[in-house]
Amino acid sequence: MGAVYQACDLLREQFGEPAPQIAIKTLNEDFSEFHDGQALLHSEYAVLSRLHHRRVVRVFSFEVDPGSERAFITMELLKGCTLDELLLQHPQGLPWDQAREIAQALLEALACAHEQGICHGDIKPGNLMLGDYGIRLFDFGLSHVSEAALPGLPKLARDRFAALTPSYAAPELLDGADPTPDSDVYAAACVIYELYQGEHPFQRLSAKQALERKLSPQAPTPMPLPVWKALQPALSLDSGRRDRSIGPLLAAFQKAPRSSTLDRCRNHLHTTVSRLIRRNGRHVSVLK
Repeated sequence: MGAVYQACDLLREQFGEPAPQIAIKTLNEDFSEFHDGQALLHSEYAVLSRLHHRRVVRVFSFEVDPGSERAFITMELLKGCTLDELLLQHPQGLPWDQAREIAQALLEALACAHEQGICHGDIKPGNLMLGDYGIRLFDFGLSHVSEAALPGLPKLARDRFAALTPSYAAPELLDGADPTPDSDVYAAACVIYELYQGEHPFQRLSAKQALERKLSPQAPTPMPLPVWKALQPALSLDSGRRDRSIGPLLAAFQKAPRSSTLDRCRNHLHTTVSRLIRRNGRHVSVLK
């Protein structure tokens, strides 16, 4: 629903900021036609401005261009590659320590959001950026906030905006329900499974299609059994069998042993990301 562009903050540049480059997010052409589109963009800004975590993209301001009357958000420029780009280089999945680092970063970001009554609503590999600064979760355009957390914040009319990513959306989201912590748990579990196995747990089918075919993912080979025992219920197509919190899955990764090759794997991850940056020659991408 948004498009992101690299820009230079001229005021920062004037005052000698060594890195004045920023990212600007605005609505794409389709969504900008909705009369409440700018209110929804402000809602994303309101959400991000309350999330202060090293694994979540940092937002700076919400502005409206006087000439075009078009709203936009300014935020930190993420230099790197998205997780889906990295996975293309590893069709068999990532080594345990590499995948563990990314999985734990994602779960930590979600734990922070959920503690503040915020559900992301669109967890997928394309919404995780990896770079020299580490790992960042971004694109909260489909997020849902509890009324208690931000009273009166405009909500996304999900029957009007068909913006979900079906292969990572929990069945209840496909039925029109609002995102919840356990629907984020399901999406995160799909991403984590893909990190280790190199393939989507349900063959990139939607949850409803997976239900119809009675698909059941097998344990990824490099994953320790205690972690799989936490991941398996998170992949359940029945929301009643999923944990209501990201906590158990995060705890399983925090307790999991690190292999003796951690430093080598981390260096390999950073080398791969740097190579992708050089090859692609870009820092930001259009968001779906």
